Amino acid sequence: MLFELPVSKRWLRQVTLALTLICRSPYRGVVEFMRDVLGVSTSVGQVHDVQQWAAQQAGVLNRAQDLSGIRVGLYDEIFQGATPVLAGVDAGSTYCYLLAAEAHRDGDTWGVHLLEAAQQGLAPDYTIADAGRGLRAGQKAAWGDTPCHGDVFHIEHQCETLANTPGNLARGTRSWREKLELKISKARMRGRTGGLAAELGKARRSEAQAHQLARDIRTLTEWLRHDILSLAGPCLATRQALFDFIVEQLREREAPDVRRIRPVRIALQNQRDDLLAFAGVLDGKLAAIAQRARVPEKLVRAACVLHRKPRTLLAYWQGWGRLRAGLGGQFHAVFAAVSEAMAHTPRSSSLVENLNSRLRNYFTLRRHLGNAYLDLLRFFFNHRRFVRSRRAERQGKSPCELMCGRDHPHRLTMLGLGALQPQQA
Repeated sequence: MLFELPVSKRWLRQVTLALTLICRSPYRGVVEFMRDVLGVSTSVGQVHDVQQWAAQQAGVLNRAQDLSGIRVGLYDEIFQGATPVLAGVDAGSTYCYLLAAEAHRDGDTWGVHLLEAAQQGLAPDYTIADAGRGLRAGQKAAWGDTPCHGDVFHIEHQCETLANTPGNLARGTRSWREKLELKISKARMRGRTGGLAAELGKARRSEAQAHQLARDIRTLTEWLRHDILSLAGPCLATRQALFDFIVEQLREREAPDVRRIRPVRIALQNQRDDLLAFAGVLDGKLAAIAQRARVPEKLVRAACVLHRKPRTLLAYWQGWGRLRAGLGGQFHAVFAAVSEAMAHTPRSSSLVENLNSRLRNYFTLRRHLGNAYLDLLRFFFNHRRFVRSRRAERQGKSPCELMCGRDHPHRLTMLGLGALQPQQA
């Protein structure tokens, strides 16, 4: 062992719980660490008891938390084997207000959890989720007309997969054509080409068609991602018209590869209004900025579209100059207001995906998950302060502090254990 510490029972509980969460170690790993490094004797049963006790305390604190500060909720379903874990996260603070393992993920199950969250004050302006029917049916049953916007992340990933596949198939037809050309050149040396010339003509036509289809699909999906689903873009009506154009162009190119193109085209067609709902929210914010500043709305929109260009490009600074000339003394205030509005207009549930990636490390170490353990994980994530962040206002703050706007004690103190520090026996 490295050193020995005379410790109290409370300190033993503190260290056990801290190691269980921070190190993500199974019980045996915690026992060995405390024995070999700290010189403290404990057992698997003691570690289990501490975690179960802490999970009960965490569950009580989670259910008592006021959720009225959440304005946009994000949903997703995580799977641990065949067990679905329902997750809900605040888009503004990353506070996790729902994390529950269930046997089903239907509308009734989602509805029960959302009703329980509503009793804690959860009443968001809107939510964002993928096309899952269960969660949308549950929200409809629990919250009535609260909008549920479409998740841009999942459909963009689906379109990217579609764009990559025709390119791979096109490269396959090119390899086929090149092999035939090599085969024909060898056959000519022997004076026997046979029917290879006709086969080569067919290969060349297939290659040309495959490459054309690949280019078209790639162009359409890039338009969708950059010009329609991007945050900085035209108004909702223009996006809708462009979206319909993309869907129609996919329909016209469906015949050569129905199995791959048709599902994506139908998904886009069915989800158009949900996927573009964020644009309506942004339009309202930009119109409010124009009204407050008493400037033409088209100039405010131009400030929004300017965010699409990197600052390293000359075109960005040319647009900056034109916009500054048009807005005059209002330029800096309007540009800052537009940036703020865009930063607080989420389009996807990617923060839930981020939570999923953090949970995987814990899930893989424990074959059986219970809601008590998930309550403890949820409490840990919500009250662990960010050491660093790209956004300065997040540094040194926990998701709970960001959501509520006030500080809270250390998570161990909240659980009734006090601050972590060695104590004499």
